[in-house]
Amino acid sequence: MNRSTIDLWVGVFVVMGFVALIFLALRVGNLASFSTGETYQVLAKFSNIGGLKVRAPVKSAGVVVGRIVEIRFDNESYEAVVAMDIEQAYRFPRDTTAKILTSGILGEQYVGLEAGGDDKMLADGERLRLTQSAVVLENLISQFLFNKAAEGKPAEK
Repeated sequence: MNRSTIDLWVGVFVVMGFVALIFLALRVGNLASFSTGETYQVLAKFSNIGGLKVRAPVKSAGVVVGRIVEIRFDNESYEAVVAMDIEQAYRFPRDTTAKILTSGILGEQYVGLEAGGDDKMLADGERLRLTQSAVVLENLISQFLFNKAAEGKPAEK
């Protein structure tokens, strides 16, 4: 093989390597959705979303069924409104519960869905009525410390 053919093949492999790195970076960072399925949007209101971010997964029974597409603040109820795109393949009853959960102790936060028992299924644009906000680690620690401090006080006579 002559020199120009070898240079051409080296260039092809370098370009393929860059494409593979970009693909892996997008997959790891959840920045690109490679799912081509149809989705429907569901809304949920939370009093505290903790560190929940757009593009965070929506899971049910440990399976990713959708993604967070928007987080905004409602000026009337003073709550966070979370919009989720759920894949059409996954249908949930209207009385489904949404909870903000954490992967591991200090992992990423995601929305967990627990299906209810209603006969009617959620439609596009509907809002989940039953929600549980994020557990904020700082609040738990301060509550624990205040309780310990209250135990150490001597009883008044």
